[in-house]
Amino acid sequence: MKPGRMVMLVLGTLSALLGLGLVAAAAGTGWLNIQQRDEGFFTSSTERFEASSNAITSVGVDIMVGQRLPDVIPSDTAGSILIRGASATAGKDIFIGVAEQQDVARYLDGVRRSEIRELELRPFRVEYRDVPGTRTPARPGAQTFWAASATGAGTQELRWGLRPGSWAIVVMNADATDPIAADLQGGIRSDLLWPLFVGLLIAGLVLLAIGVPLIVAGAMGLGRHGPPPQRPTAGPPAAVPAAGSPYTTSPAGNGAAPPPPPPAAGLFSNVPYPARLTGRLDLALSRWMWLVKWFLAIPHLIVLFFLWFALIVTSIVAWFAILFTARYPRSLFNFNVGVLRWSWRVSFYAFTAIGTDRYPPFTLARTDYPADFDVDYPERLSRGLVLVKSWLLAIPHLLIVGVLAGTTRAWVASDDDWSGYGARYTSGGAFSLIALLTFIAAVILLFTGRYLPSLFDLLLGLNRWVYRVTAYVALMRDEYPPFRLDLGPADPGETLPTNPPKGAP
Repeated sequence: MKPGRMVMLVLGTLSALLGLGLVAAAAGTGWLNIQQRDEGFFTSSTERFEASSNAITSVGVDIMVGQRLPDVIPSDTAGSILIRGASATAGKDIFIGVAEQQDVARYLDGVRRSEIRELELRPFRVEYRDVPGTRTPARPGAQTFWAASATGAGTQELRWGLRPGSWAIVVMNADATDPIAADLQGGIRSDLLWPLFVGLLIAGLVLLAIGVPLIVAGAMGLGRHGPPPQRPTAGPPAAVPAAGSPYTTSPAGNGAAPPPPPPAAGLFSNVPYPARLTGRLDLALSRWMWLVKWFLAIPHLIVLFFLWFALIVTSIVAWFAILFTARYPRSLFNFNVGVLRWSWRVSFYAFTAIGTDRYPPFTLARTDYPADFDVDYPERLSRGLVLVKSWLLAIPHLLIVGVLAGTTRAWVASDDDWSGYGARYTSGGAFSLIALLTFIAAVILLFTGRYLPSLFDLLLGLNRWVYRVTAYVALMRDEYPPFRLDLGPADPGETLPTNPPKGAP
């Protein structure tokens, strides 16, 4: 691979990922801003606060102590809080006030009060620290130091714009007597969400405008090698060595590879599909090495993270190119096929087949590695199909692939304390079918030293189905993937190459 192009791809991916993160943050910020329009607040549920003292107070709230807001931010837009409450004691009026901590401390000096030390909203739980005292304070509504206050019968509402300083919130009976019991609800809003949304959106779009061209340029450079050579078609079957197996290669991957037995008939047809996956099983597999292959493959997984992100971006670019020109840009096509080929090698080595102990090469090109993947380049593609094939038409196959290679995931709707909306993401731990069969093959290998050829054939067929669908969803072909398991190391109608050309794209 060209180091310069790979650096461009990595830098472009990092820039695009950061840009996507900022755009997602902008979307969330914009949604929050919409929810609080018309002076709305994000509010909690109403809960009961009660204590045997004369007052319930918050722990000091420090807001930019010793600082001030930038001049470009009006002080009344930084944020505001809402406290809505009513007395839970019959015949009592409620008082809610916000004032500087030092003024509250002087007012409640020697007064028995309950400070909120810990507050949880889901499930609701509040803990107080009782401050002893014997003095009965003057009526709170008669004091002049409150920054904002509300008092009276029924439900009272206090709104206060946040200001720098150390503040305290006080809830009392209007006549300052004890005990105090109130049903309270809190809320918050900020007029800074709109400028924050605009800033995040602009920054995200700028980073995307930098990252996407870098990714495309890097991918085109890495894929600019001409069309991949076609595999040899099936000919007269070669003789199978008496001491070997139709699946045997040398551990180095350079031994002769006779053709496999004829493929089984497919469910609907046996016509070769133009996306072809092959894999040759090495008989000299280590019993235990599969236990650490996932760890050895980590460098590949890091590289593949960037390559797969680039594949997604270049597939989107190809979507537009096909829509307007009916052609898939050749360099992007070669790059995307190379990414799938690289992924299959790593998967064959460590995850979904464990068919060889030979470490995969760091290249997009074809090599003599015992696992390979190719897609025939289409001279023209349908402009109409590109609109629907990667999502609508592919749904039946995607459901099957989800069973073959996926695990359970779920979004669970839930109420959120502050907004009334929310969701919770849960993840299931079920094995995919391919992972389960690979694990069974690995356990058999560990205890017997043999890899069951029939199980290997099945795993190759399942992986072949997944990669055909992936090529179709990535817009590489218009031919619909067949609903069939083509078992064995090679696709129907072709033989395994003895020595694929090294360095060929």
